[in-house]
Amino acid sequence: MTDPRAASRPTQAVVLAGGQGSRLRPYTDDRPKPMVEIPGTGTPIIGHQLTWLAEEGVTDVVVSCGHLAEVLQKWLETTDLPVSVTTVVETEPLGRGGGLKYAAARLPHPDRPWYATNGDIWTRFSLRDMADFHTERDAVATLALARPRIPWGAVRTDGFGHITDFIEAPPSTFEINAGVYVFSPEFAGLLPERGDHERTTFPHLARERRLAGFPIPQGSYWRAIDTAKDLTEAAKELAAQGR
Repeated sequence: MTDPRAASRPTQAVVLAGGQGSRLRPYTDDRPKPMVEIPGTGTPIIGHQLTWLAEEGVTDVVVSCGHLAEVLQKWLETTDLPVSVTTVVETEPLGRGGGLKYAAARLPHPDRPWYATNGDIWTRFSLRDMADFHTERDAVATLALARPRIPWGAVRTDGFGHITDFIEAPPSTFEINAGVYVFSPEFAGLLPERGDHERTTFPHLARERRLAGFPIPQGSYWRAIDTAKDLTEAAKELAAQGR
């Protein structure tokens, strides 16, 4: 039987792949951040993302390029991809919100919902479940929420100040924006031509109770690839999972 919710799930997405990746140098000296390969996989970050999006029912992706755009464009043009890809390049800096709006204008179905993801996120969870969550809450925008591990050891103390336990890399007590989104069709019209939507559009929607947060299910893989250490940790975690 066909799931009636399937009609409201996006089949199109934007990948924001224009970052400088300065903290990933020297890996990003000759390629943009999403083109950095996760050791042991032979595939750049964006390759893993496009595979994941295709597995979740996406057929069309707009990739927003910036730093060393030609390297990313050449890879996309010469690789057998599981989705149809269009690239856009900002001719001048538009900010995160303006860049998202510029890329969204190239989506093939402006009257339908869409996903978006930052180009440095390596994750696996059900986007279909996130889309259903978005629809059930009548949200205009839904953010995936992650609970990253704190990179330091933590201590637990009792009421007298005695240390009772040591905890290595505990999960944060706070949820963070995981860099993966579901947007309703009207969201693009709320984005600024220039500037940061996280300081304008998102707070506005939050006040109207039209901004939702979808907790990434416990046990699902999520990591932002910001530094060389993140690459090493991702490779270890993937090897442990047999991927």
